[in-house]
Amino acid sequence: MFEEISEIIGLEVYTNAGTLVGNVDNLVVDVDGCRIDGIFVAETNPLLVEDSRSITIPYRWVRAVGDIVILKHFPKRVELGKPSG
Repeated sequence: MFEEISEIIGLEVYTNAGTLVGNVDNLVVDVDGCRIDGIFVAETNPLLVEDSRSITIPYRWVRAVGDIVILKHFPKRVELGKPSG
């Protein structure tokens, strides 16, 4: 167990297949519920995320946190939605 959530920031994030997604840049925290809702990755792997855009990964997708973060689920590719109008 982490003594401080700041220990997660900077860790590498990997898919369950072992592909690097990026590094944890910040956390999305539910202060009222006292829990982590997601991990924010600013610079993502362009093979996984279109244009290497920033993403927030739901914390429920996290399988394990140690020296790295391993996800139990991640889409094959994250595509950006085209703005309408």
